[in-house]
Amino acid sequence: MTRVLVVGGGIAGVATAVALKGEVDLVERAPAWRPGGSGLYLPANAVRALHALGVGAEVERRGARITRQRMLDHRGRTLVDVDLEALWGDVGACVAITREDLHEVLRSALPEGVARLGVGVTDVDQDGRVTFDDGSTETYDLVVGADGIDSTVRRIAFPATEPRFLNQVCWRFVLDGEPSQTGWTARLGSGGRTFLAVELGDGRIYCYADTNSATPSAPDGDWRDLFADFADPVPGLLARATDAYFAPLSEIDGSDWARPGLVLIGDAAHACSPSMAQGGAMALEDAVVLAELVREDRVADYTARRAERVRWVLSQNHRRDRARTLPTPLRNLVLKLGGQKLVRANHAPLHAAP
Repeated sequence: MTRVLVVGGGIAGVATAVALKGEVDLVERAPAWRPGGSGLYLPANAVRALHALGVGAEVERRGARITRQRMLDHRGRTLVDVDLEALWGDVGACVAITREDLHEVLRSALPEGVARLGVGVTDVDQDGRVTFDDGSTETYDLVVGADGIDSTVRRIAFPATEPRFLNQVCWRFVLDGEPSQTGWTARLGSGGRTFLAVELGDGRIYCYADTNSATPSAPDGDWRDLFADFADPVPGLLARATDAYFAPLSEIDGSDWARPGLVLIGDAAHACSPSMAQGGAMALEDAVVLAELVREDRVADYTARRAERVRWVLSQNHRRDRARTLPTPLRNLVLKLGGQKLVRANHAPLHAAP
């Protein structure tokens, strides 16, 4: 039996520990579970991975099924309206859910005694000897870095790989009492500004706003003023956004994900723009694929198995981001004439199992 240590208790780490089921330890440096974030839109390939982990039905029960994606201009005029059930076919449903609910569902599937909170990692040597922040050491056959975009494991194993700022910043928040806001609707303004609202069920919605930025810091003043020219319902939603979570957007565009006895998964390996909502999906697929390779004693195949698919997502993110930041009249024309084709092309390879 391969002895595995998973470093990081976010969605990627917990999903990996669930997938492995066997002799696995999970350590999380935070002293308590803090899933953070706000909401998540899970495309059908992400939900398929959750079913492979045995938790898909519960995720679908807790979340909201999203059947359409609409892109509008900032005044509310439709640019493209995508039927998601037709887009994904028998891959499955698309679901929106709070990050907290998804994390809780995954945690409920963890084997007893697997997770240790308040434990950090300070070193991993070439022989699998792990040093923890209390000075203790243990040896593992495989160490999995699932500790996010600022991964300690990545800095130890691949110090030359750094996140790259995408010249975008974003705000995220969840609101209650918005039953009239249904489905998935993105409103596109000039200068790369986007305001997205996604139904979460029970009158809750997840809102996401982003804009181009030369620096990764929050702009001066009230950020909501950046979206003051957007049509209803955006002003009313923004008026209630008093505790939005701010973050710069970065990606990791590299291929140094593995060395003997160590692999990176999720954002630690390949953080990406949220343009295609595939960050969580890629992390969940990583967990499923890695567990399969561990059982088959083929961990050395991990990078080759995942690289092409992840590379596709990164390239399509770039393509979509370029399209939405075109001059407004040209962008609107492109989406009206070719939006359906663009969305289908973005997702076509993701229909196949990872």
